[in-house]
Amino acid sequence: MISDEVVQAYRRDGVIVVPEVLDKDTLARVRTVLAELVAGAADVTEHTDVYDLEPGHTQENPRVRRIKAPHKVHPIFDQIVRSEPVISILTKLIGPGLRLHGSKLNMKSAQYGSPVEWHQDWAFYPHTNDDILAIGVLLDDCDLENGPMLVTPGSHVGDTMWDHHGEDGCFAGLIDPDAIQDEIKRAVPCIGKAGSMSFHHVRALHGSATNTSNRPRNLLLYEVAASDAWPLAGVKDFAEFDSRLLAGGSVVAPRMTSVPVRMPLPPPKRQGSIYETQSASKKSYFTRAA
Repeated sequence: MISDEVVQAYRRDGVIVVPEVLDKDTLARVRTVLAELVAGAADVTEHTDVYDLEPGHTQENPRVRRIKAPHKVHPIFDQIVRSEPVISILTKLIGPGLRLHGSKLNMKSAQYGSPVEWHQDWAFYPHTNDDILAIGVLLDDCDLENGPMLVTPGSHVGDTMWDHHGEDGCFAGLIDPDAIQDEIKRAVPCIGKAGSMSFHHVRALHGSATNTSNRPRNLLLYEVAASDAWPLAGVKDFAEFDSRLLAGGSVVAPRMTSVPVRMPLPPPKRQGSIYETQSASKKSYFTRAA
């Protein structure tokens, strides 16, 4: 699926976009499932284990900003991350041993889709090594107008680990934008046709603005780690941990590398999705959804 030159671009920049990996039939099925899930949000009035709701959500006008852990919600989302094209790309970028860390489906509906402030995924779930990335499956055509993910090339290398804590000392899930003005200016958008996939390193700096266009921008995200990368917060259920293996066998000898780490502790006072965590911060870069 990808050439050695593309692999080298990922090593250098920490981000690549692979055009139209997802076939049209699968894309159509995903959209059908997603529409059914959004319709189901009419039955809820607050965040649940499945739904993270937009500000302004009502049962008459359901507004969903995230489907939590979609690979657990419907089989099609688990099938996608385990498909041969995806595993082929992951093997070239990470190696033969792969484990799914988690998944989510961020929905940016037309005119109000919520932004995500600048952050590194590494701040949320540090591991024993950083051979970890996130896949972004574009479920809609994505361009500069409908809130694409922005990633700063090269921000994944070296000893840089930005502070994601707030003024109260608790984890805030975002970086003070005043500290990264140069990096923000260098950010590039992950854009492409529906079915394309972005791959960004766990330490790559990224964020995304509110969707102010009249088109949706739905992004299915998977976090995938090398199977010998173990979460520093520990493994509560080994059987469940191994059930998320995508390729390779069970590993009980974590690989340790010298990478900068700052634990997401003390925990945020507003627990929940990244939207909830970031909303407690007094500082923001993007205009927040009304």
